[in-house]
Amino acid sequence: MLPKTQMPSIQTIISAAASAAATAMVVRSVAKDLIPHEFQHALFVRLRQFLSTFSNQLTLIIDEYEGLYPNHLFQAAETYLGTVTTPDTKRFRASKPEKENQIKVSMEKDEELTDSSFGGFRIRWRLSCKKTPGRYIANPDDYYGGSFPKSEARFFELVFHKKMKDKVINEYLPYILEKSKILKEEQRTLKLWTLKNDRGMGGPSRKPWQSVNLDHPSTFDTLAMELDAKKTIMADLQRFVKRKEFYRRVGKAWKRGYLLYGPPGTGKSSLIAAVANYLNFDVYDLELTAMRSNSELRNLLISTANQSILVVEDIDCSIELQDRMKAAAKKAAAKVLVGRDPFQYGHGYDHGSTGVTLSGLLNFIDGLWSSCGDERIIIFTTNHKEKIDPALLRPGRMDVHIHMSYCTPCGFKMLAQNYLGISEHPLFKEIERLMEMKKVTPAEVGEQLLKNEEAESALRGLIEFLEEKKKGIEEDKDGELEQKESGSEGVTEIET
Repeated sequence: MLPKTQMPSIQTIISAAASAAATAMVVRSVAKDLIPHEFQHALFVRLRQFLSTFSNQLTLIIDEYEGLYPNHLFQAAETYLGTVTTPDTKRFRASKPEKENQIKVSMEKDEELTDSSFGGFRIRWRLSCKKTPGRYIANPDDYYGGSFPKSEARFFELVFHKKMKDKVINEYLPYILEKSKILKEEQRTLKLWTLKNDRGMGGPSRKPWQSVNLDHPSTFDTLAMELDAKKTIMADLQRFVKRKEFYRRVGKAWKRGYLLYGPPGTGKSSLIAAVANYLNFDVYDLELTAMRSNSELRNLLISTANQSILVVEDIDCSIELQDRMKAAAKKAAAKVLVGRDPFQYGHGYDHGSTGVTLSGLLNFIDGLWSSCGDERIIIFTTNHKEKIDPALLRPGRMDVHIHMSYCTPCGFKMLAQNYLGISEHPLFKEIERLMEMKKVTPAEVGEQLLKNEEAESALRGLIEFLEEKKKGIEEDKDGELEQKESGSEGVTEIET
């Protein structure tokens, strides 16, 4: 042992440590400037592997995406860690969406926190990001050609003692999955998802959807629809959500298709909102005219969540499905175009029009890609059922056809209850008599009842409106007659 006079002082030790740290920073800076990026990465990996041989710690990586799919474990960890607060974490991210009661807390990039709430052992979490290279798209049907710019991919790092490896993988991670499921149910707010305009930029990890809260008040209790029809629809939905094992046993994707058809103003959008509120499912608005190819439609399908409703409104107006020969001729003509801008006409394909074809849509509904997700409702709406290709209408694609008809006496009474707060009135009989002669939609009735909050005045205004409607107007066959199209035998028909 050295004499006290020869022992280094505390100041000397601190000075030496500071000098070493400064030297390390200089070396790192020089290496960063002089050594190519590829060699830097390889060097740091080797150095990390070398140092790890002297450590008793293990690091587990949880990426945000696994191939095309979002990593469910990453999403669960993100939800779970929002409830974990520790003194060693200096920065958090907080948000409170409008009309939500709770403030959401999440980790900030490059921050750490330590969780010791499970089993008493400590696990250190860190949220990191890494740059991902651009991916060249050889097929311009996928996107607008070219390559994606570099984007960031997030991932969690879990650091723990190596002797806890089995406990972390077999107990801790399943605990996080279960805990996050409970938290999501407690915090759940229905969302309406729509496509981003810039979804093709930033690489495959960029989320193509953006959402707003779905605050539509429509429920089955307020729908202006025949009571028997509402009961039939609710029973069908309940039977669907309870039959996971049945669908798996018979070899079918766990999904159900609905076609809502009838004149405008008969409540198709309100019924979709009522289904969402009844099942507590998010709604994805699929705008087919905004999609450039079948492959993009598949990618969007993959990025939707389970327990959701996929909606294509006005399917007969969204894409030319009723004339396959015409579509084929148009595509063939596009292939012979020469001297055009390749950015617009890559490989003879006109990106100015929709690139979704009937075959691509059918594969989306009940092909191999339809199995990429569970417990999904697919809803098509149309004002003209007869214009839709029969291939879309058969069972297995559109399983239930719901005819949204003109306002009935039962529907009128529901509207009177909703708008005026009354269930009976002497004028009801006169209104119902006029409705039998003059076809009127629930939207038209609701508009008239909105004009006056006093029940007597509102009802008399509705009677005047019905009497003023032109006599002898040809009945709209789309709304009046139950249609039996070829290819629709075997589906469930519900008359509202």
